[in-house]
Amino acid sequence: MDHIPDEDWPMVGEASHRVVREAEAAGVWIFGCGIQQQQSTIVATDGAVTVGPVHETKAVLGGFSIIEVPSRDDALIWAARIAAACQCAQEVREIMFDPES
Repeated sequence: MDHIPDEDWPMVGEASHRVVREAEAAGVWIFGCGIQQQQSTIVATDGAVTVGPVHETKAVLGGFSIIEVPSRDDALIWAARIAAACQCAQEVREIMFDPES
């Protein structure tokens, strides 16, 4: 989100929070957060810990939102609202629900 001027951050933050409040009121909001650091840490199956891969791209994952909607089309509508609010394109993926998790 480095394309957003410092003076616009309060406006972007409020617009983003407004969409979250609307999603909560609509009953579709599950969870969302920002990613504090781009560097990942990898924990192997044997418990060994290493620094994660350094991605060679300008694209970054700044955060994510999890919503529960009846269709992909509904997800795209919410993604468009989030994109407009935070002034960043949104990647939409489906996740599998596991009732035991």
